Amino acid sequence: MNKHTFDPDYAVPPGVTLLETINAFGLTQRELAQRMGRPLKTINEIIKGVAAITPETSLQLEKVTGIAASFWNNAEANYRERSARLKEQNQIKKQIHWLKHFSYKKIIDMELVPNTASKTQRVENLLDFFGIASSEQWEPIYSKLQGAAREGNKLKSELGDLSVWLRAGELCAQRSQCVHYDSDRFKKALDKIRQLTRKSLNKVWPDVCRLCAQAGVAVVIVPELPKTHVYGFTRWLKKDKALIQLSLRYKTDDMLWFTFFHEAAHILVHGKKDIFLESRGVENKKESEANQWAADFLIPAREWKKFVEGLLQPIKKAKVESFSCDQGIASSIVVGRLQKEKHLRYKSRLNELKQKVEIRWQGLP
Repeated sequence: MNKHTFDPDYAVPPGVTLLETINAFGLTQRELAQRMGRPLKTINEIIKGVAAITPETSLQLEKVTGIAASFWNNAEANYRERSARLKEQNQIKKQIHWLKHFSYKKIIDMELVPNTASKTQRVENLLDFFGIASSEQWEPIYSKLQGAAREGNKLKSELGDLSVWLRAGELCAQRSQCVHYDSDRFKKALDKIRQLTRKSLNKVWPDVCRLCAQAGVAVVIVPELPKTHVYGFTRWLKKDKALIQLSLRYKTDDMLWFTFFHEAAHILVHGKKDIFLESRGVENKKESEANQWAADFLIPAREWKKFVEGLLQPIKKAKVESFSCDQGIASSIVVGRLQKEKHLRYKSRLNELKQKVEIRWQGLP
């Protein structure tokens, strides 16, 4: 059996019910006004829906009609809410053009919003997702975050998809149970995570998130949307909780590990008011500091210098594996840095030392 819901496009003022009630009692509006001690004009405006039934009026109606004040109060509240919703729906129809900023099908596939063909419902779904009253609040909030991006010359993030990616990370982080941030605990967590790089990334990632949460840092992975082109995002959600958000733009573990430690550097080294949205292509002082911190944390500068000076071409796999073992890190990290510094071609047989990233998006908690 099909179930149908009644959703009228109009609101009925409680004055209609009041008029039916006094008619049943054989009272005129003037007589009702006299019994309540109220002006006739006020009663007439209540019946027309112009004037509201106040709590005081509802008590007077209870005495005159014998119908509980709560009934009249609820009828008034329902009428005002329904009227407001109808007004809001008209406003939402004017916001349909907002949808052009988003890859809505992808957002549905990620289960961030319900699937619907109705454009007005899509607008409502996005407003609920972003936690905003109208599309007018969207750009001021997320353009500020977009402005923190260091983007490459070719791939520009567009605010629509980027804001969805950022919001998904915010929601994941809000639902992540973290203790209050402690820098010493975070440093110790990073030491343990550095050792975990030698294991399968796909298996140890839950441990990475747990260790960081125990230090006050929420770590979340949200796959990129079509027009984002970002690698990572770091910000302080509040003074005692930080967020590291990573995309699944990475194909291999060396890139994810380095970006993770790069983002960690922003938390440890830079201010709590800073926002860092990472892509590739443009450097600045703080980005360079984070890059250097991550590189030195993974491989101490002296050890790296000694290793590079002793390299012979072609670079042997055994040489890389031996050095990685001595340093207690993944061989893929060494390969990635060799390629970054142009000691090794990106299309190298040593790429077999890298792991494919296969962490799957689990949806919002």
